[in-house]
Amino acid sequence: MSKRIGQRTLTFSRAPRITSSYTLVGPREGKGPHALDFDEILPDDTLGQKTAEKTERLMLELAITKTLEQHDTAIEDVQFLIAGDLLNQITTSCLAASTYPVPFLGIYGACSTFAQALGLGAVLLEGDFAQQVLIGTASHYQTAERQFRYPIELNVQHLQTNHVTVTGAAAAILSFADRGPRITHATFGQVVDMGLKDPHDMGSAMAPAAFHTIKAHLADTGRSLQDYDLVLTGDLGKQGRKMLRLLLEREGFEGLERLQDGGSQIFGDWQPGGAGGSGAACVAVMTLGYVLNRLNSAKARRALIVATGALLSALTVLQGESIPCIAHAIALEQ
Repeated sequence: MSKRIGQRTLTFSRAPRITSSYTLVGPREGKGPHALDFDEILPDDTLGQKTAEKTERLMLELAITKTLEQHDTAIEDVQFLIAGDLLNQITTSCLAASTYPVPFLGIYGACSTFAQALGLGAVLLEGDFAQQVLIGTASHYQTAERQFRYPIELNVQHLQTNHVTVTGAAAAILSFADRGPRITHATFGQVVDMGLKDPHDMGSAMAPAAFHTIKAHLADTGRSLQDYDLVLTGDLGKQGRKMLRLLLEREGFEGLERLQDGGSQIFGDWQPGGAGGSGAACVAVMTLGYVLNRLNSAKARRALIVATGALLSALTVLQGESIPCIAHAIALEQ
């Protein structure tokens, strides 16, 4: 049986599963509409650390440790750790990985990192290169804000198109154990650059990438949006979500009522959040929290995760470069 269908989609006949996971979020996210979907809400966003960067590393380590503890999995029984984040040269993941004696694959897909890790982990399992793969990611509002935008001490007024980086971390174990939702397909994205340059409007930049990946996934699999009970995009926010719907409507796609967006939903309307949440942790905690809860409770049978990433850096913005974007799609079935 071919493990590749169409131009960009891999199919996993052995259907590796998300067999263990853990999500933790900051106090702000814990006051949002999905508070009950997360495993842990932190009492503060410092965890007793001197810097937000150290807090971000500790959050990832906590998520990994508690994921392993859920089913008494020893780190020695894991063949690979795949992780990434937004901090310079994925510093958070590299430092966290140094505490675990397991081969480490550091990846960067900006806010799409989690879906990229899911797909790569499934590939390793499907190919018999591993029996268990650990994946993880984290982000923190303060670290991302001062790296990509302004020093937080300046208290700069944000635009309505600005995203708020989610403070949180998530980790999961992928294996063939007889529990958890199955990963059936992965459609890896191509870089899409529409020439947009505004780092304060990443939703508009990322929407075309989400559109191209959804279109490719449906064409490759022969499915429609109606074949999914839930299609969760990651981090498009309110602005990007509108643009994605317009792009899909223009080409006659039906089933748009299935579309939801993790960035638009993680904060409530009563919370000042601009266009919505973003960051590597956003789609990760929404998938392992909200989506898995719906699958495990039989409120959804099949879900498509479309995680988007704006592949900009502080350097490229200063040089006036446009923002290349990407989106990866992962199909989950219970």
